[in-house]
Amino acid sequence: MTRSIVPILVLVCGVLTACSTVTDSLVRRAVPPFPDFPSPVTDLSSGQSGEIYYATSTPFDLDVLLADHERTPTTGFGTLFLPDAADASDAAPVPAMVVLHGSGGISKGREMEYGELLASNGIAAFVVNYYTPRGVTEETNYMIRVLSVTEFDAITDAYAALQLLGTHPRIDAQRIGVVGYSYGGMAARFAMDERIRRRLAPERPGFAAFVDFYGPCFQNLGTSETNGSPLLTLRGTEDASNDLAACKQREDELRALGNSVEAHVYQGAGHAWEVEVPRQLFPDSPYVAGCEMKYDDTGHNFVNGKPVIDTPLETSRMDRILLRVSSGDAMQECVKEGYVIGSDPETKVRSDAALLSFLRRTFDIEAAPARE
Repeated sequence: MTRSIVPILVLVCGVLTACSTVTDSLVRRAVPPFPDFPSPVTDLSSGQSGEIYYATSTPFDLDVLLADHERTPTTGFGTLFLPDAADASDAAPVPAMVVLHGSGGISKGREMEYGELLASNGIAAFVVNYYTPRGVTEETNYMIRVLSVTEFDAITDAYAALQLLGTHPRIDAQRIGVVGYSYGGMAARFAMDERIRRRLAPERPGFAAFVDFYGPCFQNLGTSETNGSPLLTLRGTEDASNDLAACKQREDELRALGNSVEAHVYQGAGHAWEVEVPRQLFPDSPYVAGCEMKYDDTGHNFVNGKPVIDTPLETSRMDRILLRVSSGDAMQECVKEGYVIGSDPETKVRSDAALLSFLRRTFDIEAAPARE
């Protein structure tokens, strides 16, 4: 199931009355340690594919990124899919997409399947798992997942993947984009902010394309500059987790900065229409509506003029996690519950066509015959 982190925090503090004591203790015990991974690769010059460990870092919050403060070194993990054309030694380099999963993790029917879909259409795909490198597994409690790994961690992994993919002999370093689903879609859109790119990939021009599948829109980073690459967004009218008015506002802000934004809103579609979970209303699924979370120039966030989390740069990751737990009051009035999630084959066909059309135009490639 895909949910946003802030509503979860609100519900946590609403249920646990001794939020500053009981929750602190529970969270400290439950947050998983980083795993001991193999040494990360620093380049892909040998042309490898499949599972890859690579170097990234964990900033946790936007203020850490914008201040270029020291980030926790992390070994990232992803799976690289290459098109058939990229297997030949004399083949021309192909474009690629970095793929970011939703807050529920990699879901059946979605991220890995889209890696295969892209590869079958002549586009390499690197499916990033931003949970596993930070100790999160399928058994990890959902609340702990979204407490301990943030959208800014996902963005950092995406930019590290961008730099790594640029070293692959079969990938065109100038034609690498990023696509995300739900939480990952929000991260992909945030990655358009040039302040973030300058901190994470200062030697690179940035992503050549951005795709946001139903990423929530209540957060306003205050982006004032992008690299100008186009954005594709895809949303549904029955997905209450996407405030369509707020999403249009975010998209119009990007258009005002000179970006091409292609927006698709599918009538009757819910959330996560590609996954194998049967389509249904999840009445307890929380979302944010009616509020805008704004970030100031230092990367601290405010809702209706009230600070959500205000931390010194030196604050540890664990203490930042605990502060997120105690920040629920600022968002309480914005939290609603209940929206439609699950498989919708008709919408998937339409959104797949929109995705491939957008990428073919952006990357200037011809349609490739699908694999059997």
